[in-house]
Amino acid sequence: MYTTEISRGNPTCFLFLIDQSGSMEDPFGGDTSGSKAEAVADAINRLLQNLVLRCAKAEGVRDYFHVGVIGYGVKVGPAFGGDLSGEDLVPISTIGDQPLMIEERIQKVPDGAGGIVEQEVKFPIWFEPVAKGPTPMKQALKKAENILLNWLDNHPDCFPPVVINISDGEPTDGDPSQVADSIMQLESSDGNILLFNLHLSSSKASPIEFPDSNEDLPDEFARLLYDMSSVLPEKIRLEAESEGFEVTDESRGFIFNSDMVKVIQFLDIGTRATNLR
Repeated sequence: MYTTEISRGNPTCFLFLIDQSGSMEDPFGGDTSGSKAEAVADAINRLLQNLVLRCAKAEGVRDYFHVGVIGYGVKVGPAFGGDLSGEDLVPISTIGDQPLMIEERIQKVPDGAGGIVEQEVKFPIWFEPVAKGPTPMKQALKKAENILLNWLDNHPDCFPPVVINISDGEPTDGDPSQVADSIMQLESSDGNILLFNLHLSSSKASPIEFPDSNEDLPDEFARLLYDMSSVLPEKIRLEAESEGFEVTDESRGFIFNSDMVKVIQFLDIGTRATNLR
């Protein structure tokens, strides 16, 4: 399972569920330089850019992927800005063509002589940080389930979709476990949908990455998200191992309280595809 080739005729989809509650205004991992909402927005925008580049060929961007970003806070719904506003899932070529804006940013790069220099780069923005309201995670997962049911109706033989939920707080609209289980039971002919969870924290507690049990997780909410996470398929497990993560056959797609570098690695591993054609 999880071996179907991804093509323009048989694409897959990635769906990101982003906590936009008021607590996302807190600093990320005890770092006072920026909020969790800002860090997540940067990570998602960087990932979207990388997905566009992965699909870029000489004739243009091929639609191997369709991507959605669903925010949940004051409201639950699509979080793309600009011309993509209101869209649940968008072909990757359309994402590449229609950023909300392009910022000029300073990036530190090697100078070729053992030093570091600052270089101005263009940074496309599709998704802006928001931090306001409660944490209606159950409603967001239900929205995701409806999107995925429609996707599977139209793409029954696709490489299974991947859902990545990013949150820092306890759900305020009830226990989301049943909806999460329903999502993980959905399947294409190639396997079950993969649901991964990333728990951000304002504390400096030790990070836990791709655990194979919930025994060392520090609180009930972290254990809830662990239980809501899929076991890593072999393909993704090997990718995580190659990035230096310690994984086992029972490791789940869950990270608690990791730093932003590991967060970006987690998102990249979860969306990495080598079977494009």
